[in-house]
Amino acid sequence: MKWTLSQLQKYRNKDFIIDEIIQVDEIKQDDPTIREVLPIHITGRADIDSTKVTFHLNIKGHLILPCSRTLVDVKLPINVETTETFLLNVSEYETEEEAHQVKSDTIDLMPVIREILLLEVPMQVFCEDQHSEGGAPQSGKDWEVVREDDQIKKVDPRLAGLAKFFDNNNPSSDS
Repeated sequence: MKWTLSQLQKYRNKDFIIDEIIQVDEIKQDDPTIREVLPIHITGRADIDSTKVTFHLNIKGHLILPCSRTLVDVKLPINVETTETFLLNVSEYETEEEAHQVKSDTIDLMPVIREILLLEVPMQVFCEDQHSEGGAPQSGKDWEVVREDDQIKKVDPRLAGLAKFFDNNNPSSDS
């Protein structure tokens, strides 16, 4: 995912198709909550002219993160469409869009891809299987985790009379 400017200029006004599978394991150093990065599939194309190179990319893959509730592994799908522009001559080209400046004679997409993947990591992620094995305990002595979906509407016996207050069949509520 790294090219010299002379390599890219050979494709000026021609199709430059990108279809690569990469490993981005180094983002685990940037975000310790990421347990594993599965191979990432990068597809797209580049538009190359004399002043800029614009990459139109689709980034697909999976990150393995801990469930916020049970700490078991959760496979988080990543599917991002992005357009990244690299300016070759900053003084000749001004734009309102965010662009990267080329400081040497190479364009490296890996830092951009790492940043995009890090931005895709949510604050919390939950596993689909509520009762998965191997996670954090869900109960202990005198306590248990209570979920909204698992709760059954229980009426306190002391308040059972109030449940009839809004009952339409109750003759005392007619006005």
